[in-house]
Amino acid sequence: MSESSAEAVADVASAAVASAAVVAEAAGNWRRATGIAGAAIGVIAAGAAAGVALERMTVGRGMRARARLALDSTGPYGALRGTPGRAVADDGTELYYEVDDAEPEGGPAPRRRRLFGRKSPLPVTVVFSHGYCLTQDSWHFQRAALRGVVRTVHWDQRSHGRSARGAAQLRDGEPLTIDQLGRDLKAVIDAAAPEGPLVLVGHSMGGMTIMALAAQYPDLIRERVVATAFVGTSSGRLGEVNFGLPTAGVNAVRRVLPGVLKALGQQAALVEKGRRATADLFAGIIKRYSFASRDVDPAVARFAERMIEGTPIDVVAEFYPAFTDHDKTEALPLFADLPVLVLAGIGDLVTPSEHSEAIADLLPDAELVLVPDAGHLVMLEHPEVVTDRLADLLTRAGAVPAGATVGGYGSTSGSAQQGSAQQG
Repeated sequence: MSESSAEAVADVASAAVASAAVVAEAAGNWRRATGIAGAAIGVIAAGAAAGVALERMTVGRGMRARARLALDSTGPYGALRGTPGRAVADDGTELYYEVDDAEPEGGPAPRRRRLFGRKSPLPVTVVFSHGYCLTQDSWHFQRAALRGVVRTVHWDQRSHGRSARGAAQLRDGEPLTIDQLGRDLKAVIDAAAPEGPLVLVGHSMGGMTIMALAAQYPDLIRERVVATAFVGTSSGRLGEVNFGLPTAGVNAVRRVLPGVLKALGQQAALVEKGRRATADLFAGIIKRYSFASRDVDPAVARFAERMIEGTPIDVVAEFYPAFTDHDKTEALPLFADLPVLVLAGIGDLVTPSEHSEAIADLLPDAELVLVPDAGHLVMLEHPEVVTDRLADLLTRAGAVPAGATVGGYGSTSGSAQQGSAQQG
């Protein structure tokens, strides 16, 4: 092994050991070196260390830093913007959303003709809800493909993206709940799409948000929702997810992670400095838990890193406990009579595809799509599959003319092939 390779492996090993040390001393002295404090959030670093070490052996630290700067300055992802608006949640939190309107009949619409034929779509609004530590920009490819075809609303969950920090959490110290996110979605719908049929699309936490909306506002689902898509999400039992770790490791993580995150959230400024100092370690962890493909476009991987890195550590800590409590299985029958898409990556370590299969078992008429070689951010990793199935869902819901498909638009890897999904 070369000297640089040995140094790379040693760096990763040191970071993993630092993570374990901070976990063991979570209640101890938080004035330790910022690099260690930053590494503490990577409590699952040991599980990702091998992959990070491989990247460090083949790419130098300076080159990685230059590559990040280059990708940040030229990456096109997340640059789409629509007409901005703000909704106000029931606790006063301002929620940011953007609207992309469908092109009027008779206007120039080359994309509509190419993707969906010449007829105008019905007046349907498609509302996209994003996942934990992401923003509305995570739907970049789907937004680009559907732009001008149907009216879409993209919003940032509270404390994420351009939305304000949760008022109830900051002002009153109330714990964040998935039910609160469901009420937030209702506020966005009331502001951005107060009338007309709706298609609800949610990824991960966004799918849970849709379930929480249904549980609290069943009449809205019955009266206005014409189709739903659940992407890489779960209706409950998230406390059983092992994140691809061995039993002993995941049990340790479950015991200490909530306390570690809470402690880190109380030292946000220190930890954010440490996160920047350990950017390479975090990049490896983010890649492992976001993607399953080996040849993801580096610009897409960096785009995902920026979204996740942009989520403050105190927000990460604030939201995490809500997932253990999440159970909206009883709300799923409200979607039974609607066209439903349930889609997941087979390699998803965060919300495993078995959770999507469990949703589909309760909605036997739903289309279940399991995407090979795909992880948690399947809509970025294999956008052509996700966009194609969403287009078909919109067709089944009557939002676009029959026979519409999207082909291979937006492929981000050499291995992505149209029709590669396994459908059940």
